[in-house]
Amino acid sequence: MTERQISNAGIVVKPNHREAWASACELADWFEENGVRMVAKPRQEAEIAAPGSDDTEKFREADLIVVLGGDGTMISAARLIGENEPLVLGVNYGGLGYLTEQRIEEMIPAVEAVLAGDYKVERRVMLDAEHIRDGEMLASGRVLNDVVINKSALARIIEIEVELNDLHVNSFRADGLIVSTPTGSTAYNLSAGGPIVYPTMNAVVITPICPFTLTNRPIVMPDDSEINLKLNEGSEDVVLTLDGQIGYEMKALDSVRIRKSEMTFNMVQSPNRNYFDVLRNKLKWGR
Repeated sequence: MTERQISNAGIVVKPNHREAWASACELADWFEENGVRMVAKPRQEAEIAAPGSDDTEKFREADLIVVLGGDGTMISAARLIGENEPLVLGVNYGGLGYLTEQRIEEMIPAVEAVLAGDYKVERRVMLDAEHIRDGEMLASGRVLNDVVINKSALARIIEIEVELNDLHVNSFRADGLIVSTPTGSTAYNLSAGGPIVYPTMNAVVITPICPFTLTNRPIVMPDDSEINLKLNEGSEDVVLTLDGQIGYEMKALDSVRIRKSEMTFNMVQSPNRNYFDVLRNKLKWGR
């Protein structure tokens, strides 16, 4: 990615985490001292950048978003990305820290490197999803990880019909279905038996959750395809979830239309680590 001028910055903070809030306020002061305008200045003991809050629209102006939190906080930042497609720098204040790579002691040096144009970026694919009922769109959203349809704990197996560019793929009878980006391939998809996909590949993975037929295996599709999921009749207590953070109740014959988003999630990479280091050290891959 070519060097860009950083004029406006925003900070997304893990809620109810005092140390993260203290670091956010320190970073906000540092930005202002170095001539970078804050699009939404963090406030102690108040959550900013929550979807639907007054600060959300302000983040559309950001050239750089710094995320202080864990992977869940990083994923929530994907909903703040606007046409400006800001750089996103993750500082780990969570548990696993799979997406938020930088350590807290690396925060200021990492930001300085970005302002100086000394950085590398991974452009991560995101997906746009639309929940449709009787031809009417009820809800829409963007995901960095996955779109999931699944049943409640006591519901019967559900049947989901899948089409790719209007071609019938299969009718999956399972506990649910995951449509995952490469970024999300190491999340719910991996737990359900799906493959690990290198994060910059142009692909999506369709993975059934506990399929009734064992030959129904995960399948990797090109990410420029339109995927349609239709919940067949007789299904109840079914939920559509976006990145595991937003949920919608589904009814029989509802459908979900999924396309590659025009926006990308531009993650600033740590110069001290690579993807396979993260797999081995964070996910204990191959151990």
